[in-house]
Amino acid sequence: MRAWFYQHRKAGIHALGRLFRQPLGTILSALVVGIALALPAGGFVLVDNVGSLARGVTGSPEISLYLALDATDADVAAIETRLRDTKELTGFQFVARDAALKQLADNGLADVLEGLPQNPLPHAFIITPASDDPQLFDTLKARFSQWPKVDHVQLDAAWVQRLHALLGLAELGVSLLAALLAAALVIITFNTIRLQILTQRAEIEVTRLLGATDQFIRRPFYWLGCLQGLLGGLIAWGIVTLGIALLRPPVEELASAYGAVFSLGGPSPAQTATLLAVAIALGWLGTALSVRRHLNEIG
Repeated sequence: MRAWFYQHRKAGIHALGRLFRQPLGTILSALVVGIALALPAGGFVLVDNVGSLARGVTGSPEISLYLALDATDADVAAIETRLRDTKELTGFQFVARDAALKQLADNGLADVLEGLPQNPLPHAFIITPASDDPQLFDTLKARFSQWPKVDHVQLDAAWVQRLHALLGLAELGVSLLAALLAAALVIITFNTIRLQILTQRAEIEVTRLLGATDQFIRRPFYWLGCLQGLLGGLIAWGIVTLGIALLRPPVEELASAYGAVFSLGGPSPAQTATLLAVAIALGWLGTALSVRRHLNEIG
């Protein structure tokens, strides 16, 4: 194990030396990788922000549960107990039929309601699910509809379904862009490593004559590709963070003009870690493809 760490440490130092000896080429390659990664990374961050904004503007979706007109206080208590035992909810509110009728009267319908022989409104519960997943809404609706004295269940999920559809479409578009750019980055790394192999062709041949294994020869190239990917990932993170910082003031000003409070959020720690991991993985993949092909051509 100690020998394994020593060999990788030596290969990593060797790869770093090559990067520092070619500063212009290193910077240009890292910029290409960083700009290409910044486009989908920024897209995913913006999609997350748009989703947060939409949910904040429209509020939390709710489910309205209406009881039968002949429901008694015991029936209301039974439904309330069932709702308390439902783990998928964050809360609920009981609206008595008399309170609902009074609210309608306060809203200017008193003259209309006075002509009614009796209160036509049922008892109701306003329920807030723990998630805005449309599938959860459908599941809860089917469950509540089976409860005794429940006459009607109304979902406030139409906008949720539209929001999920729009965000899903945006994520799909960004994912397709990310896939295309990832393929381009693999090709760029492939050619970069190919040039490094051709430059060191004589050195590789001598090293093989001295008994070096293919694994020993490949190790510095793998480190070189991963380090280039890491530098590109850091540049992409910097570009996205700077872009969000530049967009934040005008977005806040626009939101305040509509009476809303909203601020763009930058890449989260999880998103940053994913970005760097993907950058390193793409560098490693391009290196692996290049090394396996071009080292075999060197006798």
